[in-house]
Amino acid sequence: MDEHSGFAAKIEPTLVEALARLAAEAARSILAIRAGELDVRVKADGSPATAADEAAEAIILAGLARILPGIPIVSEEQAGREGYCSAPTFLLVDPLDGTREFLAGRDEFTVNIALIVDTRPALGIVAAPARKRLWSGATGRGAERRTATSDWEIDTERSAIRTRKWPADAPVALVSRSHLDERTSAFLSRFPGIKTESSGSALKFCRLAEGTADLYPRLARTCEWDIAAGHALLAAAGGAVITEQGVPMRYGQRDSGDCYVPSFIAFADPAIASRVIAT
Repeated sequence: MDEHSGFAAKIEPTLVEALARLAAEAARSILAIRAGELDVRVKADGSPATAADEAAEAIILAGLARILPGIPIVSEEQAGREGYCSAPTFLLVDPLDGTREFLAGRDEFTVNIALIVDTRPALGIVAAPARKRLWSGATGRGAERRTATSDWEIDTERSAIRTRKWPADAPVALVSRSHLDERTSAFLSRFPGIKTESSGSALKFCRLAEGTADLYPRLARTCEWDIAAGHALLAAAGGAVITEQGVPMRYGQRDSGDCYVPSFIAFADPAIASRVIAT
């Protein structure tokens, strides 16, 4: 048995707090770099990266090595250099999710940190630097939202959050601002009267978790580090993330050993998931 396999059953508030503070430190560094001249490079997959991505990653990797020593870390920028690894327990990090939104001057970018235990997301932290918001969720401990100060201190306003039941009228679906595809649009056409809103990064999971939206389908390829923290948050708040085949999303199981997720559907109300998949 993996020595860390008990994490899912005994995640302590101190661990959630330590990871929240680490995400806040990364958020602070991103905003500091955003205020200056941005150095943009294009990665091998065609996506952009900036000094802010790299600075946030360096902060997070150093902090995780201190907080959870010995646990493997898969981070977006690091994976591009070292490849992808999977283990019974590991960490998934996207130091700056929504780089395109960041470069466009929008506030829809996040810092994502997730702890995976036995293929399931057990803990997730999502921070929105420009919005001064941080969300956290952990197995057995529920989910909460915090409001940060202007210099990203997080010892201020905080409240428990919970998903909502599927509404009888005008449910809200969230779609990617930068990656909406035809298959996702066709899936949404199955819901007469549904209201569609565009958003960037893991903020879509946060909207579902705090009860202001109902559905987030992404029927196009994405990476595990893009969704794991949001998945953990949403599950802790009462929601679910499934594959197109209707089974729970798992991590670190790709046959090819890579980080790619072919598609997923996130629900605020898990009760509706089986009905949707069956139709």
